[in-house]
Amino acid sequence: MTLKRRFYEASPFSHFLGAVETNADLWRSLARRVEVPDAAVDRVRALGSQWHLLVIAEDWCGDAVNTVPVLAKLADLAENLDLRVVSREANPDLMDSHLAPSGARAIPMVIAYDADFVEFGSWGSRPTPLQHWVQTTGAAMSKDDRYREIRRWYARDRGGTTLDEVIGILERRASALRVA
Repeated sequence: MTLKRRFYEASPFSHFLGAVETNADLWRSLARRVEVPDAAVDRVRALGSQWHLLVIAEDWCGDAVNTVPVLAKLADLAENLDLRVVSREANPDLMDSHLAPSGARAIPMVIAYDADFVEFGSWGSRPTPLQHWVQTTGAAMSKDDRYREIRRWYARDRGGTTLDEVIGILERRASALRVA
């Protein structure tokens, strides 16, 4: 199956959201309340061309519930960005080709494609500063305390770091294409 076909057969975020079972109230609440700064939307619009984000996720994932709605809202607001969601469990080949540096099948994993469906980057499964904290300070905490702090981090950040990191991937590709 071509990447383009696989992308368009994936679920738009609204369909994914309608099908969530685990953490359904949290998913819907965050999706309803998420705000994306105009500056982030302007950065994507300034890229020109069309961009695609394919997200590998599951509804039980706490990191996904805090990041995917933010990226979906960005895609709703920037007409040159499209986002689709696939299940990690239903797409093991895709997941296994986008493992975390540790080798884990960590989600969410966001795969970036240009207008021609050439893959040029990926992001996941957490914003860089949060992942660093989890691997250092958070590693010494109990699981319950660590997850409580992760939730606090996401609440304070409000998706800003996720947006900046994912848009940065798109900007680097757009810059490389202009130079080529």
